[in-house]
Amino acid sequence: MALWCENMALPPRVLVAPRPSGANGQGNILLLRHPKLEEETQYLFTDGQLHEFNWFKERYGSWFLGDYVCEDGSVYYCTLVDPIFVLLPLFEAARMSNGKDLGKFRQLDEILYIEGYPGYQHLMSIAGKHMELVCEVKEVANMKFFRLDDSKVLTWMCCKVHSIKEAISKLGKNYAAQGERELLKEAVQIIRENLKDEPWLMVLCKKLQLDISEINDMAKTNDTSFCADSSPVPAPARPSEGGVGNSSAKSSKGRPAKKLKPEVGSKNIKDMFRRVTRSGT
Repeated sequence: MALWCENMALPPRVLVAPRPSGANGQGNILLLRHPKLEEETQYLFTDGQLHEFNWFKERYGSWFLGDYVCEDGSVYYCTLVDPIFVLLPLFEAARMSNGKDLGKFRQLDEILYIEGYPGYQHLMSIAGKHMELVCEVKEVANMKFFRLDDSKVLTWMCCKVHSIKEAISKLGKNYAAQGERELLKEAVQIIRENLKDEPWLMVLCKKLQLDISEINDMAKTNDTSFCADSSPVPAPARPSEGGVGNSSAKSSKGRPAKKLKPEVGSKNIKDMFRRVTRSGT
């Protein structure tokens, strides 16, 4: 009996992701730059929401997919990411500020045109609404022009930190018992995964009266802890850019897709559950 997956170019993988509501039942996998690392990174864009891919694998395990056994027991899962994180480096570069010069106002299509990265064009429908939170906006002849505003970015980052801090404090007794300063560090540690140290993380830490070196040291400790617990088995290739159902293993530039390493977000999640479990909650 023929297997349902025998004609696939690559072995099947397990992906936990929202089901697109569109008529074709597909989302778009976009090749973008990671806002902190500046590496090519793939995101899922569906129903006006942007998701990042994470990867998790236990040392031993496999999946039974109908009549097929997937030897690779890893799982991909998508989590929502605020588009402002991804768009922030583009808007920062587009204003071309210099010293006291606050920079230029630009239109969205000009800002989102990045040579070699057509994926940003898919974000045109949501970019304006989100970036108005962190930009000055001028409207001329029914056309909107945007310029990043540092004070608005700082306000937005502080709101993010305090929202995450409130969420962390409700995870369990282990977190609820932490002091205000420790919770702030945890929250900043989470959003630093998508923020460059200069200028944003430095400005944020200064505003919250935190030591940026201490925040970065926390990140190194978490990375070391995660790597010690991770499986040595290499990760499979990322999904390719295009539709979710696309089985091609190449990016839009024709290069083989990179091996997927455990995403930064999955490190925090795994560490979080491990510590909460130890506390007996």
